[in-house]
Amino acid sequence: MKRIDVYFLLLACILLVCGATLGIVMGAREDFQLVPVHAHLNLAGWASLALFGLTYRAYPEIGATSLARYHFIVSGVASVLLPIGIGLAVLRNSPALAIASSILWLLGVLMFLIQLVRLLRTRAA
Repeated sequence: MKRIDVYFLLLACILLVCGATLGIVMGAREDFQLVPVHAHLNLAGWASLALFGLTYRAYPEIGATSLARYHFIVSGVASVLLPIGIGLAVLRNSPALAIASSILWLLGVLMFLIQLVRLLRTRAA
């Protein structure tokens, strides 16, 4: 996947728009029941994905690996499903999607850790 950094940043920005929009809607309605959804859109979506993208931009050698592509897929799917799952847990007392997507998100973080360890090993050699 060429320019994995740009894909991460694009998805991060889309989720930032969603998080900001939700925050505005909650404020306008003075109904803050979905604050955890708003927070996870901004943290797992915007902040984490953007940092992944910027790291891949700074170290293109790890962005060129096949693991980078899988990392994007796993983290991208998890960052979209996690806020939805949290919303279902809050509104419908149905936490299954939140639990599953949290585990998927952790897998994405572990994939990123592997990428960083690989980077350290290649730089040390």
